[in-house]
Amino acid sequence: MRPGVRIGVDVGSVRVGVAACDPAGLIATPIETVRRGRGDLDRLAALVAERGAVEVVVGLPTTLAGRHGPAAAAAEEFARRLAARLAARSADGPGAAPGDAAGDGPAARNVPVRLVDERLSTVGAQRDLRDSGVDTRRGRSVVDQAAAVIILQTALDAERHSGTAPGRLVGGTPPPDRRPRDEGAGRNERQNGE
Repeated sequence: MRPGVRIGVDVGSVRVGVAACDPAGLIATPIETVRRGRGDLDRLAALVAERGAVEVVVGLPTTLAGRHGPAAAAAEEFARRLAARLAARSADGPGAAPGDAAGDGPAARNVPVRLVDERLSTVGAQRDLRDSGVDTRRGRSVVDQAAAVIILQTALDAERHSGTAPGRLVGGTPPPDRRPRDEGAGRNERQNGE
């Protein structure tokens, strides 16, 4: 299991549920619900920076048959825009957080965004909340956060079980420790016994 805080995101048409895990990647907890629209990507980028997150996991709505419909296309587009926003924030430019210098602080590194299957996460969140006595019709923002918790916890458990990062990377480049090695350098290292 790779160490570090991760942010889980449940993208809806009106709200975005957000969750985070502890640095050991053991348990996901709800953070907040962000209203979709102007400033939503900025708020998510700020949460990533505030928590020093090493990765963002965005739920990809998939049907039971494994198909992707309009909701999946919207989640993919949101994930691409978030990845671009985080990449802009990692540069020392207009997207950087105030006071961040190039190469300093949590906002100065490229934070990867991954899409993971979120089949039935909202249904599960509604069921769990209903079972604990929460009126899901009046507490929709709580449902969004609970769905983000399910998405993130499922991704954490999958990585712990398989030993590999969950889902698929969105845009940008992999973090430095995940980039493919230069084949020529690898051969020279093997020849020199390194």
